[in-house]
Amino acid sequence: MLLTVLGCSGSLPGPESPSSGYLVESGGCAVALDLGSGVLAAMQARECDPFDLGALLLSHLHPDHCADFTTLAVMRRYHIHPPYDAYQRKLPVHGPSEVADRLARAYAESAEELATTDLSDVFDFHVLDAGSFEVGPFRVRSRPVEHSCEAHGFRLEADGAAIAYTGDSGPCAALADLASGVDLLLAEATWTDHPDRPLGEHLSGAQAGRLAHEAGVGELVLTHLAPWTDPAEVLAEARAEYSGPVTLARAGGVHEVAGPAARVVGGRGN
Repeated sequence: MLLTVLGCSGSLPGPESPSSGYLVESGGCAVALDLGSGVLAAMQARECDPFDLGALLLSHLHPDHCADFTTLAVMRRYHIHPPYDAYQRKLPVHGPSEVADRLARAYAESAEELATTDLSDVFDFHVLDAGSFEVGPFRVRSRPVEHSCEAHGFRLEADGAAIAYTGDSGPCAALADLASGVDLLLAEATWTDHPDRPLGEHLSGAQAGRLAHEAGVGELVLTHLAPWTDPAEVLAEARAEYSGPVTLARAGGVHEVAGPAARVVGGRGN
């Protein structure tokens, strides 16, 4: 199983990375996790054809995790020349309860079109719950997590390996469930640890490290650092809580995940 970091900047695109977006591949199937600002361009630069995706999983509907969905809709609706026909091969999209309506509203060209825009012609929308489903070789588990809006974390298993992705979340039991024993934990660490941080919104480096330690994961990859957050401080916090390998996500980084642990085989991980 391969994890490619397409974008990892928290809250907005940064000077060296798009917003949140990741690609998980196994057995010839590619699944996208989130599609924030700039991620669609990064996907194409990695020579991943968006028409070949097996599914798109949206952790929540904040723009830094789904803004490029509107450009993907343009691609799928208007690039209809062979061998592409998105009307015949609808892309499964798994997201929060209002995913179809919210994304259609973002795509609508005018106020008059709000009531009639329907993207189900090229997308197959599915509402996430605390359950499991299959995409190609992947067994996907989703759990509601703690954030300022409806949000979900994911666990993907294939070919004897497992990855967990926190999405955006404060500490909660769902994260421990998703991360338990995985080979690689992709955990947001938006900010440094401080008692004045809002509860139920994001993880600090220390909290991400503590989660990795308590869940017994093989490797921790820290992502979603805000551009104004010091990555060295976040990394040090995580390493103080977790003795296993810890790296900072880097746009273009590729992680090979083959239990019992993961290793960086490309990109600029440190």
